[in-house]
Amino acid sequence: QVQLVESGGGLVQPGGSLRLSCAASGISFSMYAMGWYRQAPGKQRELVAAIGNYGDTNYIESVKGRFTISRDNAKKMVYLQMNSLKPDDTAVYYCNAAKGTSNFWGQGTQVTVSS
Repeated sequence: QVQLVESGGGLVQPGGSLRLSCAASGISFSMYAMGWYRQAPGKQRELVAAIGNYGDTNYIESVKGRFTISRDNAKKMVYLQMNSLKPDDTAVYYCNAAKGTSNFWGQGTQVTVSS
């Protein structure tokens, strides 16, 4: 059974930092591309950052220089370090694992940036 379990969300003031973690089980983790998506109220889910199985990364423009995605294949973990957070970053953040036609999602973790 595949499970992706996110943690690390919460309430943070503008300019603050959070680190999201995603623990994967039930998949050959190192073979999967991993991504963090987010969905704000009334908006479509969007890809925030992704990391390939060789460690190549990409980010949406609005988070470049502020967010960093990383992975630990031995621990089957993927992380999203989020710095200089802005109110526009408020959303539910989802972990995703993708390989070919296989696509798995976590349950999401809420990130709220507010003073």
